[in-house]
Amino acid sequence: MVSTYPESEVTLGRYLFERLHQLKVDTIFGLPGDFNLSLLDKVYEVPDMRWAGNANELNAAYAADGYSRIKGLSCLVTTFGVGELSALNGVGGAYAEHVGLLHVVGVPSISSQAKQLLLHHTLGNGDFTVFHRMSNSISQTTAFLSDISIAPGQIDRCIREAYVHQRPVYVGLPANMVDLKVPSSLLETPIDLKLKQNDPEAQEVVETVSKLVSQATNPIILVDACALRHNCKEEVKQLVDATNFQVFTTPMGKSGISESHPRLGGVYVGTMSSPQVKKAVENADLILSVGSLLSDFNTGSFSYSYKTKNVVEFHSDYMKIRQATFPGVQMKEALQQLIKRVSSYINPSYIPTRVPKRKQPLKAPSEAPLTQEYLWSKVSGWFREGDIIVTETGTSAFGIIQSHFPSNTIGISQVLWGSIGFTVGATVGAAMAAQEIDPSRRVILFVGDGSLQLTVQEISTLCKWDCNNTYLYVLNNDGYTIERLIHGKSASYNDIQPWNHLSLLRLFNAKKYQNVRVSTAGELDSLFSDKKFASPDRIRMIEVMLSRLDAPANLVAQAKLSERVNLEN
Repeated sequence: MVSTYPESEVTLGRYLFERLHQLKVDTIFGLPGDFNLSLLDKVYEVPDMRWAGNANELNAAYAADGYSRIKGLSCLVTTFGVGELSALNGVGGAYAEHVGLLHVVGVPSISSQAKQLLLHHTLGNGDFTVFHRMSNSISQTTAFLSDISIAPGQIDRCIREAYVHQRPVYVGLPANMVDLKVPSSLLETPIDLKLKQNDPEAQEVVETVSKLVSQATNPIILVDACALRHNCKEEVKQLVDATNFQVFTTPMGKSGISESHPRLGGVYVGTMSSPQVKKAVENADLILSVGSLLSDFNTGSFSYSYKTKNVVEFHSDYMKIRQATFPGVQMKEALQQLIKRVSSYINPSYIPTRVPKRKQPLKAPSEAPLTQEYLWSKVSGWFREGDIIVTETGTSAFGIIQSHFPSNTIGISQVLWGSIGFTVGATVGAAMAAQEIDPSRRVILFVGDGSLQLTVQEISTLCKWDCNNTYLYVLNNDGYTIERLIHGKSASYNDIQPWNHLSLLRLFNAKKYQNVRVSTAGELDSLFSDKKFASPDRIRMIEVMLSRLDAPANLVAQAKLSERVNLEN
């Protein structure tokens, strides 16, 4: 790499952002605070890099999560103590859901730490590492910088760990180190983002899987969240193409394979699956599970009922075959090796079975009140190739399972961590990533009126950056419907103060926007057939009026299971 830096040295702060720019991370999320202000000056020294300037640290963490799910890595900058702690719920979600995120915290100067000064934003006890320790358990690795001679290497290590392992990392950067100089020549050596090779013994694991394939007459492939997070979508497609096995996804794995693929059978959610999908998966005699995250909402409250014990699990850093675990066998390389040989191992008795048919869109009189089932049935026809679809925990995350995604669609949800309000911030990150990649890509949010109230300020950031590729569907069902279904159907703690949603874009000073309210089947049909509405040329707020207890059938079933689990002794 030829040097592009005229000076022989760069500041440590600029070094950090140049490294991110090399990896096409060009939007930095967070908030200013006095311990990170000099660091933020360096953002503007890097061509084509921008500072998002979020409404609060929690929203910034959510936005960094959404950005990373599109681009593979993101950066969040907060200030010591009050700022970093406000972000930790979002960082915890990124850790749980395997999202690569660099959390940079501006901390007090090394001399202030050494003197144990009673500074603001501290606990008043002279302990300047307490917040760093709090982040340890939700970070793949951390670095609390103090030595300029090794600081660039520590930054490189943290960036690599975040990307390779798809987990958050923590970097504490003292305010007095930001302007210290490091050799610019260090930037000429790219950070090595390649996965380490599997041990030679991993070949035996692949051979064992091949033998199981040779014995199976009714095998299936099940795609889950970590296939997306760890960049294995292409391997999944190649495996399906090479075997012609039926393939299914979990709720968290939706968009892990093109939903136009002829061998895709649908979404498996244990007892809450459609009867055809449930039968196809549970009667299989071999299950190749790629990237599984077996959480309650992802499995229908742990209601998987495989009839076979021949289950092979491919994970980012280990594999499991039946009851045997093989640490260090990474799924990406293992899948690539399996793909090369699998066609010669397929049982001659295997006959590709017919995949379950997709449901036809519902029909309803134009004056019929809008329902969740009708919305999720019809929205598939409005989606288009390349859409980024963000669904909030609650009715949206369950309803979207019924929909069909066109090719090259990305789905974003937070089924495992389930922090309500996450999607508003995540939509900001996804929209800004889409601006950098292809501004014609639409970013579509489905969020409940209750969840919106937690993070609504982040719509202001969408307006600030003219994210005219965004559609904000607010499902107005008068409160927390998912909570009502689990417990407290008529309890006032599940009520919210009603808002005038169609005034929000004006409140946040959007330049180009459109407000729409739909409450009948006919109004929704007209909206989805409007070609102007389909064009991403302005921010749009669509208020979808629904009755208080209307919910997708699978959510109603899940709520009953969740209440039963909550009450178990």
